[in-house]
Amino acid sequence: MKAQITLTVNEAKRMIAKGLAGHPAIRTALSKGKIFLKGGTTVSALAEELVNRPMRISGRISPQGTKTGREYSGGFHCAVIEKGILLDAEASLETTVAGLKAHDVAVIGANAIDVFGNAAMMYGAPLGGGPGIIISGMLAEIPNVFIAAGLEKLVPGSLTETIPSVARKGVRWAMGMAVGLTPVSGRIISEDKAIKLLAQVNCTVIGRGGVMGAEGATTMLIEGEKSEVKTIFDIAAALKGAGTSGTPESMAECAFPHDKCKNHFACIYKHKFKSSKRIK
Repeated sequence: MKAQITLTVNEAKRMIAKGLAGHPAIRTALSKGKIFLKGGTTVSALAEELVNRPMRISGRISPQGTKTGREYSGGFHCAVIEKGILLDAEASLETTVAGLKAHDVAVIGANAIDVFGNAAMMYGAPLGGGPGIIISGMLAEIPNVFIAAGLEKLVPGSLTETIPSVARKGVRWAMGMAVGLTPVSGRIISEDKAIKLLAQVNCTVIGRGGVMGAEGATTMLIEGEKSEVKTIFDIAAALKGAGTSGTPESMAECAFPHDKCKNHFACIYKHKFKSSKRIK
């Protein structure tokens, strides 16, 4: 049997969360260990799926560019799920990550993925802030690191070639904070892979993009036994209209003046430029 579904970006994030929530490694860690989460909208969707609590969103890309949050309260940006409870890990990132065991799991996001299986994260603060400092060490500590990243993050070319040419220092003007890219390693879970975690089906991406809120959407063909295909179709139908995951307080983006402005390079907004026409 075949069925066709279309997921908006936010719906795809929720599909990824559902797929990850059922992964054997995450189920084991949920019952017997710890799950470390580095906040982003897709990872926040996973936190909602596992413990019914969203996370605080810090960096984000909005129509204004690469921005951070206006508020730094209201939820956890880095957290650990232990015994079914979401615990703040911000104040003890290094000791928390160093204490992870082999059967524990970490889930992070990415700002870019490529067709070669590479992933990268944007850093707009010095050394990526607290999370940036521990991510490389975390990747060396435990085997179960998942990168939750939808297909809207797919970029042309090879990130291996792109990353060396990108750095936040040296950018003259930026819509928001200038960012660099750092490679991250792990098992990338996008919406097509999440679907295969949820049912025994084949999933083929047949189109991207759309209009009226479907910009960045993914259209997929699902093939398999009727009951398995129906499982995915029903999940996709139930996700229709899903919004962005994140604590409400953290969704407002930064605006000049902001206490983080001093750490952000090249931002045109802190120089009070209203549009690119005023850049000389």
